[in-house]
Amino acid sequence: MTEIKMPIHFHANYKVIIRTADWETRERAQKLTVRELTPEERKASFKSLAEKDMPTHQITFYDFGCKRVIEGKLLENVEEKIVFKVQEKEYEFSHLKPPAPAAR
Repeated sequence: MTEIKMPIHFHANYKVIIRTADWETRERAQKLTVRELTPEERKASFKSLAEKDMPTHQITFYDFGCKRVIEGKLLENVEEKIVFKVQEKEYEFSHLKPPAPAAR
């Protein structure tokens, strides 16, 4: 099981950068959740894909009130951002503003 390093808070606001080889767009997201797909789910849903190309995670977020659910392969996993490959696009999620440090 892969641990997501970027802190994910249900009530936080996120910046989403969606890019392909020749364009890029920026959006906002809320209510971000990331769930790793089980090997059984991956094989059942993506049997036509090679193992190396299969999505690894299900990402759910709200974009201007609309719920979006995507499945992508984890490409980058650091504290500042997470990046997924979804078909021919990359989705990069980062905090719109960094979360406040935890109180001591």
